[in-house]
Amino acid sequence: MGQIIWIASYPKSGNTWTRAFLHNLFRDPKTSFNINDMTLLTANEAANANYCDLDTRSWKEWTNDDVAVMRPQAQARLAASRPHTIFAKTHLAVLQLRGQPTINMNVTAAAVYLIRNPLDVVISFADHQGITIDQQIELLNMKNYETPNAESLANEPMGSWSQHVESWTAQPNPGLHVMRYEDMLVNPVKSFGSLVKFLRLDTPRSRIERAVKNSSFKVLRKQEELHGFHERTAAQKNFFRSGKTGEWKDVLTEEQIGKICEIHRDQMARFDYLPEGY
Repeated sequence: MGQIIWIASYPKSGNTWTRAFLHNLFRDPKTSFNINDMTLLTANEAANANYCDLDTRSWKEWTNDDVAVMRPQAQARLAASRPHTIFAKTHLAVLQLRGQPTINMNVTAAAVYLIRNPLDVVISFADHQGITIDQQIELLNMKNYETPNAESLANEPMGSWSQHVESWTAQPNPGLHVMRYEDMLVNPVKSFGSLVKFLRLDTPRSRIERAVKNSSFKVLRKQEELHGFHERTAAQKNFFRSGKTGEWKDVLTEEQIGKICEIHRDQMARFDYLPEGY
């Protein structure tokens, strides 16, 4: 039976970018791999399709308790769906909730954790959800935050940003590889090259460089403009919005920055995100 390598992150932290890189690395197409076909290699753990056979009622009837009970089995079935290791996207925090684990360690081979400055995350996530930045700050700061069940996605316990980050990264583990979004932007070949090394792949540098080029923000944004992207929400003009860092300096107010830093100071300091004076 196969096992899962998690591509894990709090939302809007580079998960899609990383999955696009992996597709271009493994498929090695002459032109960029179609972003709407990424589920061919990287599954989405939260997809209702992983759960609906375990509870045949309408998703509207599922409670969060129902999904919590189904989740370990849904992940085990996801792992068993391939004879080899499968990559799976997740925004779940690593928690024990309602007597169940959010991540089934029995079918986990490893995890890649993507992290991004929460001051930038909150701007991008607010756009993704079609809510105000102040509303998004409340969710970012909310301990034990969970998304509701929806037509295509099952409930996801994410916790606050700090809770999420700490749940994945607090304990050093040889099976965990952490990547900062900011480092990925500054030197993508180095950052993704370290991921390739972590995955124990013997891949020529030229192939890594080609995969980086074919999964760049510019290329992904162009694909979305030409073909659309099924992960874009109705609230968004573009899923691939800016792909920048430091946007918070021009967008957030002092009060908004303070609210985020006050709650997340420890984890922000760990990853060099805490602005001077906070």
